[in-house]
Amino acid sequence: MSTAALSPWLARPLAELLRQRGHAWLLQGPSGLGQYELALALAAAWLCEQPKAEEGGAACGHCPSCHAIEVRTHADLCVLMPEVAMQELGWPLDEKAQADIDDKKRKPSREIRVEAMRDAVGFAQRTSARGRGKVVLVYPAERMNTITANALLKTLEEPVGDVRFVLASEAAWQLLPTIRSRCLGFTLPWPATADAEAWLVAHDVPAADAAALLRTAGGRPSDALRLARSGQSPKAWSLLPKAISRGDVGALTDQAPSQAISALQKLCHDLMAIGSGAAPRFFEPADLPAAVPSHLALARWSKSLANAARTAEHPFNAGLMLEALVSEARTTLNSAPRRP
Repeated sequence: MSTAALSPWLARPLAELLRQRGHAWLLQGPSGLGQYELALALAAAWLCEQPKAEEGGAACGHCPSCHAIEVRTHADLCVLMPEVAMQELGWPLDEKAQADIDDKKRKPSREIRVEAMRDAVGFAQRTSARGRGKVVLVYPAERMNTITANALLKTLEEPVGDVRFVLASEAAWQLLPTIRSRCLGFTLPWPATADAEAWLVAHDVPAADAAALLRTAGGRPSDALRLARSGQSPKAWSLLPKAISRGDVGALTDQAPSQAISALQKLCHDLMAIGSGAAPRFFEPADLPAAVPSHLALARWSKSLANAARTAEHPFNAGLMLEALVSEARTTLNSAPRRP
C-alpha cells in the first residue's frame, strides 16, 4: 500500500512508526480512525522490496511485494481477522474454513478463531519466502478470545526469526494485559475536521452532507463514510431524538438491531454530556429533546443498552427487541422536567 492511498491524517503516524524499532505494535484508538488501514500500510512497508527512502521507508506501491499484498496473496503476510471481517475486506479464508461455510456447516465467525491463531504461530516459525521477513496482522485484536490470545502470547514474547506483529484495535482495554504489555503502543490521532470533511468529499460524499455525517459518527471519518454508503440521511438523524421521545418505532425500523442500539447509545451519551454541563457530540443541541433525565435514569438506560448490544447480532425477535428498546427510551426521555 502506497502512502498516496493513506488517509491524510495517517501519513505522519506511519512515518513515525517506521522510524522506530520493535517487533510488535499495538495500534489503538476509537473506531473509524483507520487502525486497519494504518496496520496494512505498516505491514506493506516492512515487506516492500523498494521502500521509499524519501518517505521514511513507506511502501512503494508497485513492486512485486506490494502487488502481492494488493491482491491478497503475499506469502509472508498472515492476516488474522474474524471470518466476517475477512470476507468484507477481501481476504481469502483457508480451504477448510471456506468449505465449512460453503457447505452451511457453520456461519462465518465473528471472533478470531483459535485454529487460525495456531496456523499463524506455525507461519511465524517458517522461513521468509521473499526475504523481507514475515508479518502477522491482527484486526480487530479485541476479537481474540482468551484461548486465542493465550495461543499468541508465547510467540509474541519470544518471536522466532524475522517475524513482526502489528495488532490493531478499536477497544484495546478489552485485550489481555499480558498482550498489551508485550506490544509497543501507538494511539492514532484524531483528524482535523477540515481534513476529515475533505476526505469524505473525495470519497463521493456530497459536500452539503459531509459535516453532518461526520458529527453523526462522532468525528470518525471511516464511520461517517460507512453511514453515507448505507444511505444515512442527515435530516432523518437530526429528527431521531424527538421521534424516539414520542415512541416512534418507525424511526429505527430501517436499521439492523446493532445499528439501532448504537443510535440510542449516541443519544444517551449526548444527554449525559448535557446533564454534566458538556456539549453534545453526535447531535446538534437543538435536535435533542427538551428534557434531561436524571443521571441515575440515564445510567440505567446506558447499562440496559450495553446489555442489549451483547445479543444484538442474534436477537430472538428483532421486531420485539426494537419495540422494547424504543419503549424504554421513551420512558427514560420523558422522565424529567423540560429544560428551561
